Amino acid sequence: MLVLSLCLFSPTKCLDLDPDDKSSLLCFNSSVQDPNRSLATWVGSNCTNWTGISCENRIGRVVSVNLANMNLSGKVLPCLCNLSFLEYLNLSGNNFNGTISTCFGSLASLKTIDLSHNSFSGVLPDNITRLGQLRELVLNGNRQLGGDLPWWIGNFSSNLEKLDLSSNSFNGEMPDSLFHLKSLRHLDLGDNYISGNVHEFYQSLEFLGLASNKLFGTLPCFSASTKSLTVLTLANNSLVGGIPTCIASLEALAHLNLSFNHLSYGISPRLVFTEKLLVLDLSFNDLSGPLPGKIAEATEKSGLVLLDLSHNQFSGKIPLKITELKSLQALFLSHNLLTGEIPARIGNLTYLQVVDLSHNSLSGSIPLDIVGCFQLLALILNNNNLSGEIQPELDALDSLKILDLSHNKISGEIPLTLAGLKSLEVVDLSSNNLSGTLNDAITKWLNLKYLSLAHNKFSGNLPSWLFTFEAIQVIDFSGNKFSGFIPDGNFNISFLSNNGNSVRDPKVPFISVKSIEIKVSAMVIDTSELSFTFKVSSMVGIDLSDNLLRGEIPNVLFEVEGLEYLNLSYNYLDGQLPSLEKMWNLRALDLSHNSLSGQIPGNISTLKDLILLNLSYNSFSGSVPVNQGYRRFPGAFAGNPDLCVESSGEGCERGSPPAEPGKTFEEVEGPILVWVFCVSAFVSFYLGVVGLFCSARARSYILQTKV
Repeated sequence: MLVLSLCLFSPTKCLDLDPDDKSSLLCFNSSVQDPNRSLATWVGSNCTNWTGISCENRIGRVVSVNLANMNLSGKVLPCLCNLSFLEYLNLSGNNFNGTISTCFGSLASLKTIDLSHNSFSGVLPDNITRLGQLRELVLNGNRQLGGDLPWWIGNFSSNLEKLDLSSNSFNGEMPDSLFHLKSLRHLDLGDNYISGNVHEFYQSLEFLGLASNKLFGTLPCFSASTKSLTVLTLANNSLVGGIPTCIASLEALAHLNLSFNHLSYGISPRLVFTEKLLVLDLSFNDLSGPLPGKIAEATEKSGLVLLDLSHNQFSGKIPLKITELKSLQALFLSHNLLTGEIPARIGNLTYLQVVDLSHNSLSGSIPLDIVGCFQLLALILNNNNLSGEIQPELDALDSLKILDLSHNKISGEIPLTLAGLKSLEVVDLSSNNLSGTLNDAITKWLNLKYLSLAHNKFSGNLPSWLFTFEAIQVIDFSGNKFSGFIPDGNFNISFLSNNGNSVRDPKVPFISVKSIEIKVSAMVIDTSELSFTFKVSSMVGIDLSDNLLRGEIPNVLFEVEGLEYLNLSYNYLDGQLPSLEKMWNLRALDLSHNSLSGQIPGNISTLKDLILLNLSYNSFSGSVPVNQGYRRFPGAFAGNPDLCVESSGEGCERGSPPAEPGKTFEEVEGPILVWVFCVSAFVSFYLGVVGLFCSARARSYILQTKV
């Protein structure tokens, strides 16, 4: 009686599948791998119980199949095309493979096809032209799907509103019909191999994505979309010429990305966008002249969230108007020719979370008002002419994760108050004029992954806590005046358990993998809150070279399994070299220009990943057998007069004398030039915006930082 009442009062809950449609679905399911058993409900005849299936209310015919993101795989059998009433088909986010079946052309009622993010291959079948009712064709994210962009793609359906063929392998030029399809609102052909000139579009587009193709020519005005276009991305093409002021007439524009082109000339003062613009990325072009005094309108509640003008040739001072963009959360002006001081009013940008002014010619000191940016997560000021001292008040930036002041002229000591920066993960203060001893403020940076104080004037003993940071990957104290002994103690879990986590091609030259890469992801949602995360990918290593260290090298240092490089050259270290058999990930070892003695451990040659070995200019003795494979390290034993290096058929070769016999160690300046794995002393960001979320203010980005 209960079942009968349900059927009487709510007939949709008891709707039986049409027998033919049920057979078609079961046939389709027979070729599908379903490890999560998402389709286990496909039993019986009640349509409402079948996962992802919707039926027409009266006769039980299937009108919708939505199997998105169910971890399904296999081939899509033609029997799916027997669902003659089907209007909506979504198989996105799975791993279906094979070609797109020609039978889809028989589904005359289809309004939406979404096969995105699968493994379909081949070409787009011409039978699609029979789908005259189609409104959305979404095929993005199938890397093996491509061929020439079909000539009919712009005129097979007068109802087509959304066409997304991005992240595939289509080539050729866009057909003229695509520029005139009046119904089209959303067009994304990004990340393909499409060539040709960029034309005007003659319909009211809302989204136009043509990034990462082979397009050329000058930038059109998109005048037909003046009131509708919200997203325009033409990044990573070969556009030339200037930026026309008519682009600012796009009243609804929220996202403009023209990065990685060959745009040139200055930015006109008349190029002022509306307060609706959230993202402006003009990075990696040849734009020149002064920075625009006003680039966009702004109010207290709306305006630019992200501004990237980096990697151009802008000159002059940073205009004060930039500090009036109250909603700004990410500012990138790096790699330009900017001069003058950092505007004191930068502290007015209270929402700012990422600022990168690196690789310019900025002078003066870091303005104390920057502490007004209390939400700051990344402060990147390296490679400028900044001077003065690090102010103790910077401890107010207690959310800071990345601090890079390297390659400037900053002096003084590291303030004790910086102990308050407990969120720091990347700190680069290298190549400045900093001095003093290391204080315990650094021990409060518990999340530290990268620390470089290289090429300063620090002195005193190395602290006992030096190697105890749990997440540390790189410590670089080279080129200072540290003295005393290398601390002998427990090493952190990061060094010990790395086990070669960073996967690298063994064929890649060592010098090309010496850098640190920091990948940062940020998300702007409705409330303008930016979510910031990043991943440090680098060689794991220790560099204490070119100091005044003495005594023996602690044995525990040669038991660190995760270490990939170790540079202790140009010190006064003595004692013998212990076994290195536990350092399986070691790729570079430089102990040159010390006073190490004893025999060369035979097991060094068994370290399969070792690319660079330098033990020259020490006091090693004994012999190095020819069968141990040391010939792949030419010059590794030079300057060890008592060391016999065997050579096949030629007996024993004594270590070569120093290149400059009259020069003592005290007179040697700077680290050895072959130290190619010295980690670079700068951190700079470059940014690419990769997603647009559902609302007008919701955006997703990927930011990349290179060192």
